Amino acid sequence: MDRERDLTLWEKVLLWREKHIYERYFILILSFIIGICTSLCAVALKETIHWIQYFLPGHVSVTKANYFYLIYPVIGILLAGLFVKYIVRDDISHGVTKILYAISQRKSRIKRHNLWSSLVASSITIGFGGSVGAEAPIVLTGSAIGSNLGRMFKMDQRTLMLLVGCGAAGAIAGIFKAPIAGLLFTIEVLMLDLTTTSVLPLLTTSITAASVSYIFTGTDAMFKFNQTEVFAMYRIPYVFLLGVLCGLIALYFTHISIRIEKLFRKMQTLWKKFLLGAAFLSVLIFLLPPLYGEGYDTIGSLIGNQYDSLMDGSLFYPLQNHSWGLVLFLALIVFTKVFAVSATNGGGGCGGIFAPSLYLGSIVGFVFAHSVGQLFPAVYLPSENFVLIGMAGMMSAVMHSPLTAVFLIAELTGGFELFLPLMIVSLVAYVTILCFDRYSLYSIRLAQKGELLTHQKDRAVLTLLTLDAVIESDFIAVHPKMTLGDMVKVIARSSRNVFPVTDDNSVLRGIVLLDDIRNIMFRPELYDRFRVKKFMVSPPAKITTAMPMEKIMRIFDDTKAWNLPVVDEAGKYLGFISKSKIFNAYREVLVDNFPGDD
Repeated sequence: MDRERDLTLWEKVLLWREKHIYERYFILILSFIIGICTSLCAVALKETIHWIQYFLPGHVSVTKANYFYLIYPVIGILLAGLFVKYIVRDDISHGVTKILYAISQRKSRIKRHNLWSSLVASSITIGFGGSVGAEAPIVLTGSAIGSNLGRMFKMDQRTLMLLVGCGAAGAIAGIFKAPIAGLLFTIEVLMLDLTTTSVLPLLTTSITAASVSYIFTGTDAMFKFNQTEVFAMYRIPYVFLLGVLCGLIALYFTHISIRIEKLFRKMQTLWKKFLLGAAFLSVLIFLLPPLYGEGYDTIGSLIGNQYDSLMDGSLFYPLQNHSWGLVLFLALIVFTKVFAVSATNGGGGCGGIFAPSLYLGSIVGFVFAHSVGQLFPAVYLPSENFVLIGMAGMMSAVMHSPLTAVFLIAELTGGFELFLPLMIVSLVAYVTILCFDRYSLYSIRLAQKGELLTHQKDRAVLTLLTLDAVIESDFIAVHPKMTLGDMVKVIARSSRNVFPVTDDNSVLRGIVLLDDIRNIMFRPELYDRFRVKKFMVSPPAKITTAMPMEKIMRIFDDTKAWNLPVVDEAGKYLGFISKSKIFNAYREVLVDNFPGDD
């Protein structure tokens, strides 16, 4: 009783919860709360973006280009960049990548400022016309809600990872009103394994978030689509070809994004990045007005076959009546969209690739259907259908998430009648890009550093293992100048059969194997004749502290060794790693983080 009297009010709440609410029920309660919070944040973000766009002087429309295109996006990325640099003081870009990093390397802990910082920065960026999407920032916000709520209630790492996934699912379900897509996005992009214990919380969050979004924004699909005819089976080969095209364009988008990102990263100051990003972005949007903002107006125009005004006010307006004029105009947008997105983020803005991938997919689908119709008049491909199919294909390839793409497009538009072509194009696009890139744009940055927690359980467990957890330091070090007699004394008090040889600066010079000196260690007349440097050998390999665990296991496999020495970057001896120690740690991590179905 005395101990409970000394507890704070919050500690008493936690103690009461542990006594009266079972863990699995409490996780459902938290997932419900996360669903409400993420949906409210998604609604707030969308309304803030619309509010900024509405009250901008000289209200900009993608169909009536004017010189505000040269000003507004520049102001947006400048304000967002200053906000991040002087108020947040932390990098908040690449929202989904940050979630993957938190799961992989930070035990699912996401910083508290991510609860609000991405919302503010992305609403400013997109509201002023930045050519990015709001979905990745809201996904990071949702995951931050799950992470910090779980930490408040002292949840373990496995539950914390689940709550981070719930936050991501709720964000997608809330901003798109697509609960199934929210669940699948979390499974395909973020989560390691799906068990019966994780499905229910994810479903709870997704359904709750979508329901709250319905209350505030209505139950209509985000894009209005009416299926006017049954999908004809003879169009399947064209769907297949569109899938290949989407995969190749996604490959182009991914690699150009990475290269431009490296270019901006080399610039040390905010102002250099801003000037380069502003120059790229303003010129591109002025030349190609549909690059302004998220691009959802353009998607709606293409789905509704109201694309006649897309070229109004642009330098390409004289080509409007040419049969291939619109195709050329939209093809230029496909080519330059990656530069607009990268310039927005690199110049200081904040946004994701979710909306850009949908935007690109809609244009690619339309251009494909229109081009086939021009080249082969006997073949009729409904452009509005192929706009949706292209959206699914591009999203599947860019994000490496075919299931999410299928259900998101179906839920966004109500186009469930197109399920078969949506599945075909998503699969083909995914397989196409998989031939070139194993990782999505979200995960490739972490994969290059060996910090990615993947869907493959073995690699996931190895990523969770740390070098400190498996290094052993009870090996007795010897000096190269020690005699065989001194070596025998060391062997007598050691339980190991391997001995590191270090110099006066603790730098590893070699190792002594007990089996190599067994034939001379029992001959006292040789004790003063031989020194350690005479019979020491080089280790099969050395492990450095910077190596990821997956690479360490490859070295063990290549060398067939059972024990390998560990050194720091300067070559100083730190200890040994043994296969048996790794296997034991592997089993512990596997049990703690990937238990079987309950």
